[in-house]
Amino acid sequence: MLDLEGRIALVTGAGRGLGAATARALAAAGARVVATDVDAPIELANEIDGVGLALDVTDETAWADLVARLPALVGGLDILVNNAGLWLRKSILETTLADWRKLHAVNVEGVFLGTRATIPLLSERSRMWPGGSAIVNLSSVAGINGAANATCYNSTKGAVRIFTKGCAMELASSYIRVNSVHPGVIDTDMGRTLVDDMAAARGIGYNEARTLIGAGHPLGRLGVPKDIADAVVFLASDKAAFITGSELVVDGGMTAR
Repeated sequence: MLDLEGRIALVTGAGRGLGAATARALAAAGARVVATDVDAPIELANEIDGVGLALDVTDETAWADLVARLPALVGGLDILVNNAGLWLRKSILETTLADWRKLHAVNVEGVFLGTRATIPLLSERSRMWPGGSAIVNLSSVAGINGAANATCYNSTKGAVRIFTKGCAMELASSYIRVNSVHPGVIDTDMGRTLVDDMAAARGIGYNEARTLIGAGHPLGRLGVPKDIADAVVFLASDKAAFITGSELVVDGGMTAR
């Protein structure tokens, strides 16, 4: 079991899916978790004995207010998980400028704002732990490989990938490690949207589309939220003390083809 006893973690987009699974996994490893989403995930926070707060990751002022509250509320911060994100399936011609800006505001600007806002808190406690403080950014296999009708999403996740590497270089002297996780298709609401899209595009049933997408992973299945949550916990832990600027691909082999 990875040990995060005494650590304080903040997870964005924790209301469901990968964010909720990650919050649970961090808490199970011993961390005190601040779970945030547009609507405060109070039920989840109660379940894991954490704190649930409302946060719009695109709001610079909201980030400043949250960071100002954390020392008195939970004692500081050791781990930031930038998980909040949106999905969009549209061709380039169908993608509007409003679509582009909305997706980049959440998926890219939210990561930038969260990282910038929390650096002072992460720096304050980074020398307490063998592996320092940690930032884990949720990217995607779409940040590595291109995909038709997902160019806007590709752009956002590719930006998160390279932003992570730049941050790792800049924050190493503050003993803050920064890494990204790149999921394949995971069995969440977002993943099931992909299945629905394939079913509609090919005129096939949901189960057939799900089987086809699962077969697109050499391991033969969709991922489950725990697959990603466990990867995040590893990167946040001292077991990853010499890992920074890396991308951990958790995709059942998709990108190995």
